[in-house]
Amino acid sequence: MSNTKKNTTAGKTVLLVDNDLDGLARCRVQLEQAGYAVKTAESRRQAEEMVQAGKPDLVITELMLEHPDAGFTLCHHVKQLDAKLPVIVVTGVAAKTGLEFDAATAEERSWIKADAMLAKPVRFEQLQHLMERLTA
Repeated sequence: MSNTKKNTTAGKTVLLVDNDLDGLARCRVQLEQAGYAVKTAESRRQAEEMVQAGKPDLVITELMLEHPDAGFTLCHHVKQLDAKLPVIVVTGVAAKTGLEFDAATAEERSWIKADAMLAKPVRFEQLQHLMERLTA
């Protein structure tokens, strides 16, 4: 019997969407070190084109992209293309606007169109655990 943990990241592709280039680069490095293949987009439109061109296993997006609500629009379009494609919103919107959003209940997920939301700053271990749960 082996004590090694199965690598659940092998072969998984993540689309990472953020217009904060430093944050995008930092998260990309962490994801790649964890074994994920990573594609990046800096806008809603670019992300939508990438999802249509080759479906990732998971989408992680900021809420506020080129427009304050672009992340909501992206989530909606991703779910229209594939309702089963997991989407995680990782955002600093609460810190910037004082508005709180969540995707904890079925009702919240029905209008947010994300499977989960995390507030920045996020511990990578927390994000990775959530990613593994959503792509299992």
